[in-house]
Amino acid sequence: MARSINKVQLIGHIGGDPTTTAAANGTSITNFSVATGESWIDKNTGQRQERTEWHRVTCFGKIAEISAQYAKKGTRIYIEGKNRTREWTDEQ
Repeated sequence: MARSINKVQLIGHIGGDPTTTAAANGTSITNFSVATGESWIDKNTGQRQERTEWHRVTCFGKIAEISAQYAKKGTRIYIEGKNRTREWTDEQ
């Protein structure tokens, strides 16, 4: 069986100003959302259709510090990284 690769490339716009926190060991963590979109002409109606997808992005370490410094709401951004799905249970 061939090996697989977990690689994601996103080009979109930042939906809100990033938030930065520090982990217990002092590592910077920056979070923000990125909107990507696509549009097409519906074959049945002939009307333009659009769809926006929101992606939650988390950066660590030096990349987190740089993104916190330069990334702002509305900025167009190119991101390359890994996709990881996390699940949690709300305590409330």
